[in-house]
Amino acid sequence: MRKVRAVLVPVLMAAGLSLTLGAAPANAERLAGVYRTSAECQRVGAYGESQGWWDDWRCEWKAAYAYYFLYS
Repeated sequence: MRKVRAVLVPVLMAAGLSLTLGAAPANAERLAGVYRTSAECQRVGAYGESQGWWDDWRCEWKAAYAYYFLYS
């Protein structure tokens, strides 16, 4: 039993460490708006950047909803 524990504990610790290090950080993007047209999404994205509301943004078409989503 002592030998099994001596082998098992380091193996479990290494597995836990590898899972912790392999975890991806949370995505920092936030949904800034939902728009019907690409032009409207682009306009609001550029306006938000010019006003300093966000540094980077993108418009993404979601076919399942038939809308453009603005992420900043």
